[in-house]
Amino acid sequence: MRAGLGTRLRHVLELLDGDVAVYLVDLGVEDYRPRFTPVVGALLSLGPSPIRDLARAVSVTHSAASQTVAQMSKRGLVTLEPGEDARQRIVHLTEKTRALLPLLEAEWAATTAAAAELDAELPHPLGEVLDAIVLALERRPFRERIAAAAADREKSG
Repeated sequence: MRAGLGTRLRHVLELLDGDVAVYLVDLGVEDYRPRFTPVVGALLSLGPSPIRDLARAVSVTHSAASQTVAQMSKRGLVTLEPGEDARQRIVHLTEKTRALLPLLEAEWAATTAAAAELDAELPHPLGEVLDAIVLALERRPFRERIAAAAADREKSG
């Protein structure tokens, strides 16, 4: 039996992120994870930001962004400072992260080139397929598709 869609997507992500993580270690960047890159990129473009804004900028849930920021904070890559509202925390890049930027930017450029090479081997560029998936699921969420398939099956069953 072929693995489900979610299993295969997680496997592809593990393959991609795993190799990026190893490459980062090869560059001497030991305590940095690929999942930090979107947050670093957002902070570079937006400046210090609340977690809510970072979540929106990187297209993840507030909870996912908060977890990533917490991991980054433990590693000394970001600091959290109180915002205008006592519940709000503003995320700032640290000097440690700024010192890593030349290595990170080199990795980002190499990763972008490697992704383009991978896309050339595929029947359809992976980035375009992922964008199409997101648009399709925004038009009709997967849970609606599941419910409709279950209802159809019940009718024919």
